Amino acid sequence: MKILFVTHSFNSLAQRLFCELTQRGHVLSIEFDISDSVTEEAVALFEPDLLIAPFLKRAIPESVWSQLPCFVVHPGIPGDRGPSALDWAILRGLNEWGVTVLQAEAEMDAGPIWASAIFPIATARKASLYRNQVTEAAVRAVLQAVDRFASGDFVPQRVPGEAHALMKQSDRAIDWLTDPAALVLAKLNAADGFPGVADELFGQPCHLFDAWPETTLTGLPGELICRRETAICRATVDGAVWIGHAKPVGGIKLPVTMAFPETLLLPEQPLADYWRSPTATWQDIAYEEAGGVGFLSFEFYNGAMSTAQCCRLKEAFLWAAKRPTKVIVLRGGSDFWSNGIHLNTIEAAESPADESWANINAIDDLAEAILRCETHMTVAAVGGNTGAGGCFLARAADFVWVRDGVMLNPHYKNMGNLFGSEFWTYLLPPRVGEDGAKAIMRHRLPMTASESVALGFYDACLPGQGFAVDVARRAAELASARDVDQRLAAKRAKRQADEAIKPLAAYRGVELQEMRRNFYGFDPSYHVARYHFVSRSPHSWTPRHLARHRDIDWKVSQ
Repeated sequence: MKILFVTHSFNSLAQRLFCELTQRGHVLSIEFDISDSVTEEAVALFEPDLLIAPFLKRAIPESVWSQLPCFVVHPGIPGDRGPSALDWAILRGLNEWGVTVLQAEAEMDAGPIWASAIFPIATARKASLYRNQVTEAAVRAVLQAVDRFASGDFVPQRVPGEAHALMKQSDRAIDWLTDPAALVLAKLNAADGFPGVADELFGQPCHLFDAWPETTLTGLPGELICRRETAICRATVDGAVWIGHAKPVGGIKLPVTMAFPETLLLPEQPLADYWRSPTATWQDIAYEEAGGVGFLSFEFYNGAMSTAQCCRLKEAFLWAAKRPTKVIVLRGGSDFWSNGIHLNTIEAAESPADESWANINAIDDLAEAILRCETHMTVAAVGGNTGAGGCFLARAADFVWVRDGVMLNPHYKNMGNLFGSEFWTYLLPPRVGEDGAKAIMRHRLPMTASESVALGFYDACLPGQGFAVDVARRAAELASARDVDQRLAAKRAKRQADEAIKPLAAYRGVELQEMRRNFYGFDPSYHVARYHFVSRSPHSWTPRHLARHRDIDWKVSQ
């Protein structure tokens, strides 16, 4: 079938559904939900059999849904209606929730239901639930709905329900003098990603994000107790929570210590080392050992890696490489492995061009440390979505094991035609060939985990269920293998041979020469694209690589 996506943005859910449906032979095109007239024009150009709305913030116009079957993906159970479905489920502490695929009609979320799927709610942030449990359930439901639609013999049923109100900031408000830590976390989790919880820091209004539990530190309710790296710890009536990010009024979302320089006056509460604390606390870089394997985790918000974070992670990696182990597993974070350089901290810098240059060099230093590691076999265990430089930072490891269901975006051009670095010119062509490398870098579309392995870019696609356990088992087998020392010797010899042919410095030099033009050259595309990305500017048009129906040759090719 021809299926048109109308969506607020091409987010992780829309990307996953796009790939799943394309792999099943459907022809897809995408239009951002900019205005009713734009949607009407897209329908007229593409002439789809079905319209799917994976992520909308407003209603599909009657002029479209009255003439064409339109499926809306709603993050709620059958009968649930309203725009804050997932927010309310988290705040109410529900154990189970769902996704419903319903047909668009005049009343929002009230149309006949084509499919639904249920998922358990763990203690997690809204954004994390959306990227993981909601996405997996949505894939099951949408695929079932599309199959039922194609069969022509399924009759969707209406389910009675009641619409809940949009969750307001008054519903999310934290009373630091009376709210227990669990409730504070629930309120922050229910607002994470967007819109955050309206609050104050140092007498200045802001929105709070990125909360973590703390079980050992205490203080007077509401007191700012201390800071650690980029986060601050705030006391509740029965404990404390860590807050990692804040968005001042009129500003952008930043690490708290950067958004509010006053936090630097708080006492610092550093961790003794990289070893994971046995108690719950905020720790963005952590290390564990088991079975001759060192596991290095880096929990960086939204996968963005600032200059300072890249430097600290490089130090942690070099420290791990001195441990009496044979394998280092780079775990990344729970939601993302890495999305490359930190666009928000760059945007907030006095000179974004200078900070871009510092950040790309810092991440290159990290990638080079991984590439030059001679003491250990290295594994990138990519359990979360990964984009841009993060995809190639992972490829710097000897092995890349990726979780099925992860979405990859191994290209840079969507951010103002960035050339990219992280040694991709060294790492990619030997894996996929010169033509394959050019295709990936020009493609600008998401890649599934299984596709990355089929292309030869990554090494293994592991089932999502039990991914961490599978990684630990495979890594332990690698560390205890009889030929591990021979493998390390072969790795050193290969690196020396490659260095003799063309040094890493030469690859890096060419890449950075191009990046310097992006950062300092006459073309401002990167700076403009970064500004709009960070500022969450509404889309004014759909990129042509997504809106295939707007290709001048589209009608001719049909």
